Amino acid sequence: MKRNKQSVQDRFAGLGIWLFLALCTGWTDISGVYAQDVRPDFEMLDSRLPDIDEMNRLQMGNDSVAFSLVLPGQFKLYADNTIKDAYGELDSVWKRLHGMRSGMEQTDTMRVLHVGDSHIRGHIYPRTTGAFFMEDFGPSVYTDLGINGATCQTFTREEQLCKIFNAHPDLIILSFGTNESHNRGYDAHVHYRQMDELVSLIRGRMPDVPILLTTPPGSYERYWVRRRRHYRVNPRTELAVKTIENFAADHKLAVWNMYQVVGGREHACANWQSSRLMNTDRIHYLADGYVLQGSLLYQAIVNAYNTYVAR
Repeated sequence: MKRNKQSVQDRFAGLGIWLFLALCTGWTDISGVYAQDVRPDFEMLDSRLPDIDEMNRLQMGNDSVAFSLVLPGQFKLYADNTIKDAYGELDSVWKRLHGMRSGMEQTDTMRVLHVGDSHIRGHIYPRTTGAFFMEDFGPSVYTDLGINGATCQTFTREEQLCKIFNAHPDLIILSFGTNESHNRGYDAHVHYRQMDELVSLIRGRMPDVPILLTTPPGSYERYWVRRRRHYRVNPRTELAVKTIENFAADHKLAVWNMYQVVGGREHACANWQSSRLMNTDRIHYLADGYVLQGSLLYQAIVNAYNTYVAR
């Protein structure tokens, strides 16, 4: 099926609708917050919204999807933006999406559920991904389910599990790690067991639904010297990221390491901060930061999909 060409403005029109919905949710000041207990302040920086390079967004063929991201001036990627999926956890997803694009798949809709902490609760990050996803792959439902201050253990409660099950997802994306790493007593073994509990509970009811894990984007922690506030890169983020990756490998799940893509311990936080994409608490992000995160996740999805259809 040949896709109609659209201008950059047309492509962002749908995204703008999602962002408008996010704006309507209201935002609260968090200048004194320690971790992700409330939603972040919202400040739109129109000049730094990612631009899509129209020349690189042209159709690459009937099967592939073209998506190219022009990053903010000071922002750099330090690793290939790919999803690790050595065991083909997401192959059924790519197969179905390929069928939808080619017209061979007659399924009414594709349901994606993105679960996580306040980065997800703020809506902009997941709904940026969802807007692009629905535009390129047709009939889809991309839903976000986030809780402020959540860890993966938060969603092991029956009330939250029911929300996951009732969404009847065809793909579940789990985005945690920031709040785990802001516990100064962080224990990788405890974190691993909590992930295992959540995934086991989901698998118990939905054994065949593919799961994609993502890592946190990076954050600073606050400390005091002579009553003066200072910030340093949260050293436990790297440990939490490694725990997520180890868990994914052990359980043959797919994982997207955003932290590594944007620079890891050495560069990730500086990348976000120097581009003025972080909020004042240096844990949450401004609107443009979340738009960029959603765009990066979508780019990783497209890269994985294109690799599959090129086989």
